[in-house]
Formats: sequence, structure tokens, C-alpha cells
Amino acid sequence: MAKVSVIGTGSWGIALATVLEKNGHEVTAWSAIEEEIRMLQRDREHKEKLPGVRLEDGIQLTANLGQAACGRDLLVLAVPSVFVRSTAKKLKPYVDGQTLIVNVAKGIEENTLMTLTDIISEEIPKARVAVLSGPSHAEEVGRGLPTTCVAGAKRKEDAEYVQNIFMNDVFRVYTSPDMLGVELGGALKNVIALAAGMADGVGYGDNTKAALITRGITEIGRLALAMGAKYETLSGLTGIGDLIVTCASMHSRNRRAGMLIGQGKTMEEAMEEVHMVVEGVYSAKAAMGLAEKYQVPMPIIEEVNRVLFAGEPVKEAVQGLMLRDKKAEHEKMWEDA
Repeated sequence: MAKVSVIGTGSWGIALATVLEKNGHEVTAWSAIEEEIRMLQRDREHKEKLPGVRLEDGIQLTANLGQAACGRDLLVLAVPSVFVRSTAKKLKPYVDGQTLIVNVAKGIEENTLMTLTDIISEEIPKARVAVLSGPSHAEEVGRGLPTTCVAGAKRKEDAEYVQNIFMNDVFRVYTSPDMLGVELGGALKNVIALAAGMADGVGYGDNTKAALITRGITEIGRLALAMGAKYETLSGLTGIGDLIVTCASMHSRNRRAGMLIGQGKTMEEAMEEVHMVVEGVYSAKAAMGLAEKYQVPMPIIEEVNRVLFAGEPVKEAVQGLMLRDKKAEHEKMWEDA
């Protein structure tokens, strides 16, 4: 049995707390919002963010970060990506060299273009850091539906520790040394999911979505490889796997927000209606910044930015993609033919 604290009581944090409790660990869940903790202590359920998923009585709930973080074997950082840096700053006094922090949020910091684990390492240099990601909607994990993720870490023993802590008969975990690829796949697929939702919102069909998914993973992979990630990661669970589920599922807040934008709502109206953090909106500008930094063409990401931040109509964005210059699907194949 391990002592584990989940830092963040959104839908994903709660779902993972239930997995950890089922696995027999001593689990504490923390929120910065005292009212939210009182509600969870009273109802043992987050009726707004994850209805129908009960927090067992053995899961401790607190708004005291020191109480949650001190003396833990593992800290699961489950706050939205925009709060990772500020939360890491608050955690720093409670973390020693033995503490392993596993980040489960998905995003890239807009102003620095840093991955979330890099942010944690910068703010808490003595911490050991890992990432857990994959096609894993909280709504299904909380209900105990079969799910598979990847634990990424620089040290194999850290990845295997996360694997052992989380894995059970319905939550399978693989390991990977490619933390960068795992994080880029998780962050950038949210931007492509916005595009898929926009296409749904204006009434386009399965052909359009298939094109967005396949060309989307091409863009993600192109950037990831330029940054030093591995091809195998992007062709696996945290690349194409996470992209498929996020573009296709109604559980996806990014797809839902995209649909609302495709139906004519502004970005702000869509985010308000979804009632949860839409990570793809925050990652879109960062993705464009990375594309420019590494000189990688990312036309879908570029059009999503134009729709979100320049008011371009979705149909014009799609037409812009369709009327691009003629290309081979894989140019190198002609060179090798």
C-alpha cells in the first residue's frame, strides 16, 4: 500500500482517486476551493463534474495542501494545465528528493512553450517527475470501464512505480521513456479535437473527421519528431489513440466546445457552456508558437487559431485547408520509389 495524494478534484482527479482507492492505497484528495471540499465530504460525489461516481469513505478530502502533500509516496498533479505552475510553486515547500510527482494534465504553457513536466521540474528541482496520459475519459474511468494509459518517466523505475500504483484489472498501464512524446500527443490532440468538433458543428461528415484525425496526427508527429520525440509514441496510445477518442467522443470537452463554435457561438460562449476547462483553447497558441519555433508546417493548427482568435468562420477555415497547394501524402515515398 502506498500513500498517494491527488492534487485537484476535477473530474480526472476524482476518477483517478477512485482507481487508487480500489487498488488499496491510502488516498487523499486536495482542492484549493474549501467549498468544493465541504461539498465532497458531504455528498461523496461531484455532481457537477463527475455525477454518479462515488468517493469511498476511505478517501480523505482536504483543502490543506501541506496535509495533502507531506509524507506522500506519490503526488498526482491533476489540476488544469493553466494552474500547473502556480500549484507547483505552492507544493515546493512540502516536496523532498524522495517525492515522485506524476502529472496527469494535458497542455503546453503558452508564454514559455514548456511542457507541464518541465514546468514542475523548473519549480521543484528536487522532485522526481513522471507523466500519465492516454485515451482516458474520466467519465469512463470513474465507472470502471476498461482503459489503457502510458506512464512516462526519464527513469525506468519511476515509470514502473507509477505503473504498479495505478494498474488493475480495468486500468492497464504501459511504460515509456519518451516523456516529451507522451506530453505533446496529449496536449496537441486537444487542438485537433476542437477542429473535429467545429466540423461536426457546421454539419460535415465522417469523411471530414477522418481527414482531420489522420492529417492531425501527421502534424502532431511532424512537430514532435522535430522536437526530439519518438515516432513510436505518436503511433501509440498517447498519440493516435488519444487523438481518436478525443475527436470522436461526446465526453470530450474540446470536441463539444468546437461543436458550439461550429454552430456559431464565440470561443468565450462555448467555454462557458461546457462548464469545464477547455485545454485545447490554451494549447492552440502554444502549438502555433512551437510550429514557428521549429519551422514545422501545421495548417490545421493554424486554421484553428484563426477561428478562435481572429474570428474566421469555420467553413472558410475548412476551405482554406482544402484549397492548399497540391502535395504528395508522403513526399519521401516518391523519393525512395
